[in-house]
Amino acid sequence: MIAILGAGPAGAAVALGLRRLGYDVTVVCEWRRFAALEGVSVRVLEALRGAGLQHALAEATLPSQRQVSWNGQQHAQNIEYLLDRPAFDRGLREDLRLAGVELIEGRVLGVQPLATGSRIEIEGHGVLACEFLVEARGRQAPASHKTLGKGLRGPETVSLLNRWQGTTGETASAVESLEDGWAWMARRADGQCYWQWTVDVASAQLPGKAQLLDYCSQRRRGSALARAFFGAGTEADLQLHARSSTAILSPQVCGDHWIRVGDAAMAVDPLSGNGIFQSLSSALQAPVVINTLLRKPERAALARRFHQQRVEQLFLRFARIGRDFYADEQRWKDQPFWHARRQWPDAEVAHAQADFAALRIERAPVLREGFVDEAEVVITADQPLGIWHVQGVELAPLLRRLAGEPIGQVLAGLTGEQGKVVRGWLLAQGYKP
Repeated sequence: MIAILGAGPAGAAVALGLRRLGYDVTVVCEWRRFAALEGVSVRVLEALRGAGLQHALAEATLPSQRQVSWNGQQHAQNIEYLLDRPAFDRGLREDLRLAGVELIEGRVLGVQPLATGSRIEIEGHGVLACEFLVEARGRQAPASHKTLGKGLRGPETVSLLNRWQGTTGETASAVESLEDGWAWMARRADGQCYWQWTVDVASAQLPGKAQLLDYCSQRRRGSALARAFFGAGTEADLQLHARSSTAILSPQVCGDHWIRVGDAAMAVDPLSGNGIFQSLSSALQAPVVINTLLRKPERAALARRFHQQRVEQLFLRFARIGRDFYADEQRWKDQPFWHARRQWPDAEVAHAQADFAALRIERAPVLREGFVDEAEVVITADQPLGIWHVQGVELAPLLRRLAGEPIGQVLAGLTGEQGKVVRGWLLAQGYKP
């Protein structure tokens, strides 16, 4: 039996993937302690559908017109989709139930690693023994029992979420940059209002807990955009929830009998708006990694390497995207909040320029027929872990042939659609026939 700790998008996606591979799965979870909205893109919705989370989407998705005020410039983006997390979480559990996943509602009191699995102590449910453990409890997941080193952390950041009942109106969302941070705000048609202020822990000089809610209200009312967005109505049942939003990469995300996915493996800055997407990205590959570890132990090192490398690369990609968003704000670039974040994690570009002459072929781990395997891949500037095939066409043999044959001859054996897609990929890499 495989146990998954956490029933968020990452844990649910792993559970459904493992069920499709024929495994018995038990998910141990708690309900979230606060209600919230999350803004996501169409890309995230497509990823959720691809993972099989249909009920979660059906119950929770609200289209919203999004305003942006950044670097003194105002504009309206197309549509952002708001996920109502309580409804979304109920939908996730329904998707799991329909897939035959056992659900245990309870708090995990402790996890003890064993030679061939783990022993999980659950409040009110005794002890659960499992052959394999999936850690998917998000940012709050304890450090892995085999974790070595400190991992990688971005500038220490906290997000202060204010929620209250306002007057009814149209569903909408907005984001604005401020001198000492940035704020995301949303309003549902039923009048539920959300304002989340993200600040630097070291320099924010926040008041004590007793004064924090009033302080947030003062800051919110000091924003012309927030005043216009929420209006002058009453703020009933005003609540505050503080949570860390520091970018964190776990130094080790996979062992022979355990794996970390979603925010438990890496948590990105919320500014990039890719939190759920990155959670799913690490979770969707996990069932194949687990399948390899359990059924082909001779490939264990290859499977661990595959998961570790992809989690690290995904983390750095999103970290650089966030860095570039921060760098776009020029008005306060020397203020502590902005200065720290416009330089982290490094100076590498988020999207490297294509260079066909720099393409090279290496052997690397890939996913093949439900297992992690090894194959020749093409390493590109923007895909440092390599690309195995495009439209079912392996790229390494094709690249070798291009060194001495005309492109028409190389592509002659492909279908029309394959030839079109492969030719487009080659051109995107800087190939000049």
